[in-house]
Amino acid sequence: MAKNEQPDKQGRLKQIALVYRMTKKSDKKIGLILLAVFVVTAAAAFGLFTLVPGSWIFDVITAVLFGLLAVMIVFGRRAQKAQYAQIEGRPGAAAAALNTLRKGWKVEPGIAFNKNQDLVHRVVGPPGIVLIGEGSPNRLKSLLATERRKHERVASETPIFEVVSGDSEGAVPVPKLARHVTKLGRNIKPAEMTDVLMRLKALDANRSNIPLPKGPVPTNLKGARQNMRGR
Repeated sequence: MAKNEQPDKQGRLKQIALVYRMTKKSDKKIGLILLAVFVVTAAAAFGLFTLVPGSWIFDVITAVLFGLLAVMIVFGRRAQKAQYAQIEGRPGAAAAALNTLRKGWKVEPGIAFNKNQDLVHRVVGPPGIVLIGEGSPNRLKSLLATERRKHERVASETPIFEVVSGDSEGAVPVPKLARHVTKLGRNIKPAEMTDVLMRLKALDANRSNIPLPKGPVPTNLKGARQNMRGR
């Protein structure tokens, strides 16, 4: 059992080191910030625990644990922010952000796009069907309208939402995209979602094979988040 756990721990440490290096590319002061967080939190915790009668060794160990916990929390948040900063503005950034959605959501990236590399992604979940446009808002209007009509033909009773992702007026920024989608409500049950997915599978079968636009593929934020959680 111990032999199996040791490689897992080594792999986890390598994953954390990889996330740290990626974060440092856009967050140059991450090392100093984490050190400051550890020192301040550990010192504050130690000061509080010394007010309670007991062993000072226990106080030191507990303070160190509190410091490490604070470091992991801050590191996780800054790492995620840095990763969003690295992918924002690149083709497929919205799809990478949507991949952070947990179980109960089905994400289909790049179900449609045009020659200008404007993309439409699809998410099926508790709200219903969510079509996410990524690119120029003006060009996306017709692209989203076309996709909406196609989806209404096979799933007319399912609520369909249209969302434009980006930094333009009225659009949802990439870092807030996943949260925005989850706040669209709960309109269908898991059993209904299964039926919707079967209908959409028939719709997608009639599509021609659509290659994704050329360009760099963004980092999978879901994988990075799981690495931070040690999963």
